[in-house]
Amino acid sequence: MPAIERAHDPQSSTASPRPIPRPRPATVATAPLPAPVTPAGGVLSVLLIDDSPQDAEAFHNLLAEVGPEVQLRWARTLDAGTAMLNADTACVLLDLELPDGGGLDGLRRLLRRAPRTAVLAVTSTADVHLGAAAVAAGAQDFLVKQEIDGRLLTRAVRYAVERKRADESQRRLVEAELRGQENARLQRHLLPTPLLEGSGLAFHARYRPGRRRALLGGDFYDAVRTADGTVHVVIGDVCGHGPDEAALGVALRIAWRTLVFAGLQGEALLSTLQRVLEHERRSEEIFATLCMLAIEPESEYAELHLAGHPAPLLLREDRDPELLPYDFGGPALGLLPMLGDSGEEQWPPRKVRLGSEWGLMLYTDGLIEGRIGAGTRRLGQEGLIAMIGDHQESGLRDELLIDTAMSEVEDLNGGALADDVAVLLLTRSGSAPVTYV
Repeated sequence: MPAIERAHDPQSSTASPRPIPRPRPATVATAPLPAPVTPAGGVLSVLLIDDSPQDAEAFHNLLAEVGPEVQLRWARTLDAGTAMLNADTACVLLDLELPDGGGLDGLRRLLRRAPRTAVLAVTSTADVHLGAAAVAAGAQDFLVKQEIDGRLLTRAVRYAVERKRADESQRRLVEAELRGQENARLQRHLLPTPLLEGSGLAFHARYRPGRRRALLGGDFYDAVRTADGTVHVVIGDVCGHGPDEAALGVALRIAWRTLVFAGLQGEALLSTLQRVLEHERRSEEIFATLCMLAIEPESEYAELHLAGHPAPLLLREDRDPELLPYDFGGPALGLLPMLGDSGEEQWPPRKVRLGSEWGLMLYTDGLIEGRIGAGTRRLGQEGLIAMIGDHQESGLRDELLIDTAMSEVEDLNGGALADDVAVLLLTRSGSAPVTYV
């Protein structure tokens, strides 16, 4: 027989059936309850809110006809019922004719208190419009007391609970999709838009975070042209792969752009970026590698700074790809303390000749640390140089060149790369107008 709480009820008549207890006074909580959990064995905890002891006894007897599938509790008022709600309450049978708050207003009050609990509206009136209104307000079904038998009541409770669970699953799915769309929009806006108008350079970039379903990782890049016509390019890599590292990468990129437009260059720019990193990182073990280039207008030369980052590839027609100098570079940002007033440069510049027509491929180490086959061998810079050379001989250029390279790196790795990958290709070819891809 289904279990039901029982205690003395001073308001009940001596001629009435054995009374069902009035619940003890309790403070009504206002925080929404979590989704109910079905107890072991499949027994459902059901709360009846009805001011009639006779009706409560009738509900108890109806459920007893079917078997011990439902644990029934009873409250005589809406306030007392909401006070008895807990995380185990799978379904509420609510009388819409309660003196203290019946009707649809009482139903709405109950749903605000327990939005994830199934509710069956109950009345003694066979009013189709009231039933439809109750379901529209959030009830799972509408029952008329005189039409209920034990099997119908048990089935209605079971169905109501399952429908509520399905509704909750759909709600969580929609919320997850909306959060995903919002995160995607946010991350997309945090990726840079190059500001190279008037430079005569073509700019192509590809970015793939290592985190599953993420659009943003710890890698970052940017390219801007300042008022004097100089083109500044940066690519960097924050160690780690989580959202904290992605946020730090965004902070460093925005700081770099701001400092470039403020007129900082070279050592002063890098030392300021290190201070930004030291203030923003969550741990002293976090560091960032960085490659920075400054290309003056109409010049065949560029100034290169490396902070623990792989050197770019110089691409020219009818020549093999060439790795720019890297033996002069300094440490990654945040890896070592600043030198202070020693006068020695931590990140000395290197002037490199590009020529009149050229391409520069900047990349993060995720591109060259992919495996080759099932062993431990990595692609490395030599493997990248050979690969890019082969693709150039095949006539691949611009975005097709970097797209093909990234696809081949993934194929050699046997699947998606575990690390974040950013690749930039900056090219100058005669008087070609600037383009962005």
